[in-house]
Amino acid sequence: MSDAFTDLFSAPLTFNWTLSFRCNFVCAHCYSRYEEGEELSTADLRRIVDVLALKQVPFINFGGGEPLLRSDLCELAAYARSQGLNVSMNSNGWLLDGVAAENLQRAGFSTVGISIDSHRADLHDDFRCQPGSFDRAVAALDHLRAAGIKTTMSSVISRINFKNFRALLDLAREHGVSQVYLHNFKCSGKGFENRQELDLTPDEWRDFYLEALAVKNEQSEPAISFDDPVIASLPQYPRENSLVKGSSCGKLSLHLRPNGDITPCGFIPLVVGNILRDDFDEIWFNSPVLNRMRNKTAKGKCGGCDAFADCLGGCTARALAVNGDFDEPDPHCWK
Repeated sequence: MSDAFTDLFSAPLTFNWTLSFRCNFVCAHCYSRYEEGEELSTADLRRIVDVLALKQVPFINFGGGEPLLRSDLCELAAYARSQGLNVSMNSNGWLLDGVAAENLQRAGFSTVGISIDSHRADLHDDFRCQPGSFDRAVAALDHLRAAGIKTTMSSVISRINFKNFRALLDLAREHGVSQVYLHNFKCSGKGFENRQELDLTPDEWRDFYLEALAVKNEQSEPAISFDDPVIASLPQYPRENSLVKGSSCGKLSLHLRPNGDITPCGFIPLVVGNILRDDFDEIWFNSPVLNRMRNKTAKGKCGGCDAFADCLGGCTARALAVNGDFDEPDPHCWK
């Protein structure tokens, strides 16, 4: 399949939407903890939904910050559903009690993801800098299941869990989670600040993915998903299921900041336009930043590498954060 994304879709499949940078946690890896920005009114948020519906974007995923800190979250989600969009969200689970779960169900959320980074409460609480957060996150999974909402679990792989990720899968299975996202460690925000302490070496990433892919092939529940393009350099990775090669940011998805600014993803703080002020098609098809991401040039050790055609240099956000250049090799690459 061609990687010329604009030949395939007229708009992204997903908008990852940060409604607010406000959060009740101070997580050790957070990309947005130092971010600030104006938050739009409910009326303006509905105008954004209208744009997404007009462009036939099928999915919205609310993130943050903590999306439940916006009192109009359910109102906005219900409006998006009325316009034909599918809505999901990711939460730290702190505010997600039984009443909140019922409200999310009535608003039409198709799935809700809860962030849990260790099967051990002490490690999770320390990573999230919030005592008691593990117990409330696990309780949130149960509240969502009781309300009839499909649940997922997001786990950022780091030094605290990469040797024990099977226990995370057991925890997910115990609480009826349908899918576990094993996220790669980004190097943005506090993630950059703490990367020496928390990030894995390239060889450790290779060994982790080899083991995780083997586990994925052994079991069907919960489903295991990855979001790291560097994994495509492994022969064991099934390439036939990939809609695009390399990073999906700027190809399958875009990110919305609280003021309506669009960035390629939450981890790349380069504004390519504003969804309420600028022409969306002009941004999507002609943004110099997006087109550079879609047409990367092999630099450094990527030049001549037999895996470049599959991974396209790995994670663009990580390469930019660490090396200052989209086209530099992903620092996680083990080749």
